[in-house]
Order: sequence, then C-alpha cells, then structure tokens
Amino acid sequence: MRTLADGLRSALTFAVGIPVTAGCAAAVVLHTLLRPPGGLLDRIPGFWGRTWCRTAGVKLTVEGLERIDPKQAYVVISNHQSAFDIFAHFAALPVPIRFLAKQELFKIPLFGAAMRRIGIVEVDRGAGRATHQAVNRGAAANMRLGRSLMIYPEGTRSRDGAMLPFKKGAFAIARNLGVPIVPTAITGSRQVWIPGSKMIRPGHITVTIMDPISTENMTLRDLGGLTEQAFSVIAKVADVEAPAEPIDSRT
Repeated sequence: MRTLADGLRSALTFAVGIPVTAGCAAAVVLHTLLRPPGGLLDRIPGFWGRTWCRTAGVKLTVEGLERIDPKQAYVVISNHQSAFDIFAHFAALPVPIRFLAKQELFKIPLFGAAMRRIGIVEVDRGAGRATHQAVNRGAAANMRLGRSLMIYPEGTRSRDGAMLPFKKGAFAIARNLGVPIVPTAITGSRQVWIPGSKMIRPGHITVTIMDPISTENMTLRDLGGLTEQAFSVIAKVADVEAPAEPIDSRT
C-alpha cells in the first residue's frame, strides 16, 4: 500500500509541478519584457518552491530566520542531499536567491530562457578558467540587484547521505564580493527524493539558517579556514560525520 500511495503522490507532484514550472517560466519571461527586475520577479521562485513542497506533501520547517537580514545580500551555502533541496531553499529563505545551474538546463525551451532572465548563473564545467570568470560576473550582477547567491559547495548531490568535501569556490566568491557567508543545513530532503529515484515521497524537511560569517578583511590564505569552519557547523547541524579531509582544494 505504501508503494501505491507513494506512486500516486509522485504522479500528482509531477502533474502539478511541471505545468506550474512552465507557467512560472512564462511569467518570468513576460515580466522581464515589460518591467525592470525586482518585485514580482523575486517572488516567483519562492512560489515555485512552495508549490512543489505542498504538492509533494512536504512539511517544511525553517529555523534561524532571525539570523538573516532580508535587505542584505549573501553567499548562502548548504549541504546537498537531493534534487528537492532547490525547491526547499527557494521556499525557505527570506531573501531573493539565485543558483548556479549546469549549462545543459539552459537548453530546455522556455525554462532555459527564464533562468537566464531571472539571473540563474550558468556553469559550463568544461570551460575551465572561463567558467570561474563567468560565475564571478553572474554573482556580481546578482549582488548589485540585492540578490543572494545559493551554492552547494560539495558540487554535487551526496549519493549516500554523507557530506562530500567542500570546494572553495563559494568562499572565494564571497570574499571577492565582500559579502557574508550564510551556512545552512538541510535535513529530510534525501528521504523525500532519493538521488537516482523517480519517486517523490511525503516527508519533513528542515532548513536551519546559521549565523552569517563575515568575509571582511579576509585574504586568500584565509579561505581554507573559512571553508573548514563552514563545513564543520553544517555537518554538526546536519548530524553527519565529517571526512578526514573536509576541504577540496579545487574551486
């Protein structure tokens, strides 16, 4: 019976979520043609995330909202347990956020155009140094508009629930732009949508917002310590064991 119920819930979630995604994408394109950035444009992603959560039967709890200033731009980081993390973070965070997204997603008709227009930062993993420069430009452009950048420093979803080593790229971006890092921890999303599965199950996701970490006066030599500090606070809240080497020297 549980398998049947989960199957029906998954079918409902996709039946609602896909048309809502298309509708939100169309709304973004139309809005950017007619009006300047901001306002409704920054509310659409939150609506999109909340709709997926509600349709999937996900109870979303957000802890630590008082630690974040809605008027401040941040680099927000988190552990990455599931594809559902994106919906949960859009729904949970009280600041307008934009993500990094792989190049292939921008080839999807309408959806790709909407991502570009809303400020999602395109990542071409095969472009090397040019990718870092493009990401830095995209991050700076979003910060100028008061948006925060959401980055998963592991670089990919965890397949077994254990946190992967953090890359330093997110921390370098925050340091270069002079904005604080906000560590967040997400729990429960892996149970909702297990990596590699087509089944979405109801569940309880908690997003915990931790104290911002200032990058003021930080040097390049400080990035290792900053990365390790952020990894440790997230691992503690997410209740996972840290690997022996929590820092990945690649950016």
